[in-house]
This record gives sequence, structure tokens and C-alpha cells, in this order.
Amino acid sequence: MTQKKWYHCLVGDKAFYKMVLLIAVPIIIQNGITNFVGLLDNIMVGRVGTEQMSGVAIVNQLMMVFNISIFGAISGAGIFGAQFFGCKDHKGVRNTFHFKIYACLGLVLLGILIFIFFGEELIMLYLHGEEQDEAALQAALKYGKEYLAVMLIGLLPFGVEQIYSSTLRECGETVVPMKAGVAAVLINLVLNALLIFGYLGFPALGVVGAAIATVISRYIQAAIVIIWTHRNAEKLPFIQGAYETLKIPSHLVGNIIKKGMPLMLNEIMWATGMAMLTQCYSVRGLDAVAGLNISSTITNLFNVVFIAMGSALSIVVGQLLGAGKLEEAKEADYRLITLTVFSCLVMGGLLILFAPLFPMLYNTTDEVKNLATAFMRVSAACMPLHGFMHATYFTLRSGGKTVITFLFDSAFVWCINIPVAFVLSRYTGMPIIPLYLICQLVDLVKCMVGLILVKKGIWLNVLVGEKE
Repeated sequence: MTQKKWYHCLVGDKAFYKMVLLIAVPIIIQNGITNFVGLLDNIMVGRVGTEQMSGVAIVNQLMMVFNISIFGAISGAGIFGAQFFGCKDHKGVRNTFHFKIYACLGLVLLGILIFIFFGEELIMLYLHGEEQDEAALQAALKYGKEYLAVMLIGLLPFGVEQIYSSTLRECGETVVPMKAGVAAVLINLVLNALLIFGYLGFPALGVVGAAIATVISRYIQAAIVIIWTHRNAEKLPFIQGAYETLKIPSHLVGNIIKKGMPLMLNEIMWATGMAMLTQCYSVRGLDAVAGLNISSTITNLFNVVFIAMGSALSIVVGQLLGAGKLEEAKEADYRLITLTVFSCLVMGGLLILFAPLFPMLYNTTDEVKNLATAFMRVSAACMPLHGFMHATYFTLRSGGKTVITFLFDSAFVWCINIPVAFVLSRYTGMPIIPLYLICQLVDLVKCMVGLILVKKGIWLNVLVGEKE
């Protein structure tokens, strides 16, 4: 292939990037503001103390498993939703909406039961240290339990909001979820200041105040998206008569389960895998937990670009596949992967440059600050790898290759990443930073596998015509 053809294959024209930006920018803005306010939330809790910050960080790590489980449940149906919308089958979109309702409400109930009966045991998995650290560990456990008790109230609105917002995005409506997210995080920020520190006569509730603020903001976000969707039914045919019946055609249920169950299991296992990796790192002590918390909060802010590019890729490629435009889907996919990696090089470079400044905002020890800076620089250096993996994952998923994505994503984490982290953390005296770096670089293998799978084109499939 000539250099000119390679360039044309990997780089699009202005119209292509304008189309991508119209989808990606609202998602970037929403996720960026969400993560920025999450950063401010984290800093506010971190200003109270290291134990409070660690307790909240552990619970949020556990909550991530629930959040991503919800994402996995709706993503399986979302593959079909994007393709149904691409071929203008609004009844099909409505049916996928119904499937999401059943899946999410079931997960919300399951999540509440697990956290009520096993919450304390799960938090304790992350609390390690020397005997002299016992008081700090008990304090972190106490604050984590207080925070978790309130956060349970916010599981239902989170699930409902995800049902609506994901369907809107599949229909090309990304601005409203963005506006709802922006409103929610700004409300969360204001309530954090009032309820954590007790400004303007409010009670100073510490970590409980942070949880209350988050729960209130989630109810508001869900209300905004739900009300707007039903008030604009003429623009969104799928919502017209959506609750007249919640029946779903059996053949579609079978197809969604066949394609979506591996995806949902993948998301759940990936999230639990990430929680397990953090648990391995926590063996190095409470300082490592606190440093990772600061690092992940900052890194998430810089990751919003490639995360949004994954969502844009799934929407663009999914709609092209649904319309039967396989060559256009392949061309768009290559260009979006290239754009994702390039954005990671830029954002990773910025994070390496500014990494030492962020830990200074926290009321914690110099050791924790130094660890956080080092964690951030490792994550920044590996960001292009993560961006490429993210894009290839969404490529395979958009064509319904969910069994392969399961093996590519969560199976790799559990069979490769976790055993490496477990052995290095338990059976060597390796310091936490080189240990963390090695665990990140293991993903080079996944990148090579992803490249091979994408080039083979096994993901170029039209799903919405399936009846069996």
C-alpha cells in the first residue's frame, strides 16, 4: 500500500472530523466536567484527612464495579439500539430500551443487597499496614462504611439515568445527557462545599456530606434526562408509547442475550478485575491506597478524551454497520483509532508535565504526594496503549463480537494482569512504583492482539436483521 493510501486510510477530511467532534465533544464536556468536579470532591475530602480520603476511595472503587456493571448491561442492548437507529427502526430502539429497564433494575437490587450484607468485608480487603497503623486503618474503615451507607440511596437514579442517556446517545442526541451531567456535577460541587465543611450554616458532615451531595445530584440528573425525553417525544419516536407495554420480542431478547451477555459479564469481570488489581497494590500499605486514589482521580480527568472517542467510535461505526455500509465503517474505524492514539499522546504529555502540581492540593503526607506523582507519570506514559486498547475494544463490540471482546478484555485481566500483580505484590519486595509500571506494560500484549483482530475485519457485521 502506498504512502498516500495509508494516509487516506488513517486520516479523514474536515467533514469526517466535524461529524466526529459533534458526537465526541458533548461527551468530552460531560465527562470532563464530571471528572473535574469529582477531582474537586476528592480534594475536598482529601483536605479533611488521609483516612477519610482512603475510606471514600475504597468505596468508590467498589462502586465502580456496580457502575460498570450497569454500563455492561445497557451496552449489550446498545449495540442493537445504534444499529436499529441506523436503519430507522424506532420500534427496535424501543425494544432495546425495555431490555435495559429490566437489566438495570435487576442489577440495582442485586447491588444494594451485596453492599448491605458484605460492604464491611469488601472494604476491609483494601486495608493493609503495620501494627502501628491499626488506628488509621480502623478510621478508614469507619469513614468508608458511613460513606457507603448513604451512597446506596443513589444506585437507583444512577441506573435509570443510564437507561435514558445511553438510548439518547444511540439516537444521536448527545447534548441533553451532557447538559444533565453538567447540571448535576455543579449541584454536587456546591453541595459538597456546604455539607463537607459546613459553610453558610450547614452542618459539617465530612464524608457523609460528600455522599449526600452525590446522591442528590444523581436524582436531579435522572430527572432532567427523563423529563426532557418525554417532552420531546416527537423527536424521539422510540419513547412514544414506551410504557404502554414492556414486552420484548423473544427473538430480540435471545439475540441481545447471546450478544450482550458476554459483554455484560466482560464489563463486570473487568471492573472486579480493576478492583482486584487495586487490592494487590493496597498490600503495600495505606499510603499506596491514598497515592493511587489521587493519581486515578487526576488521570481520569485526562482520560476523558479517549474515553469519549470510544463512545463516538461505537456510535459512528455502529450506525454505519446498521446501514450496511461496511467499507465506510472500516474506513471510519481506522481513522478513529488513529485519532484516539494521537489524542492520548497529547493528553499524556500534558499529564507528565503537570503531575507534580496536583498532589499539592491535598492535606496528606509528602510520601503520599510523591507516590501520587509517580503513579500519574506511569499512567501518562502508558496512555497511548490504553487508548488503543479502548478503541479496538469498541471496534470489536460494535460488530457484536462480544465473546471475543470478553476474551480480549476481562479474560486477559484475570488470566494475565491479576496473576502478575498478585505474585509481585505478595511474593516479592518490589517497591510499588516499578510493580505498578510492570503491570501496566503487560497490556502491550493486548495491544498486539487487538491490532490483529481489527485488521482481520471480523467485526464487520450487520446485526439488526438477525431473527434467530
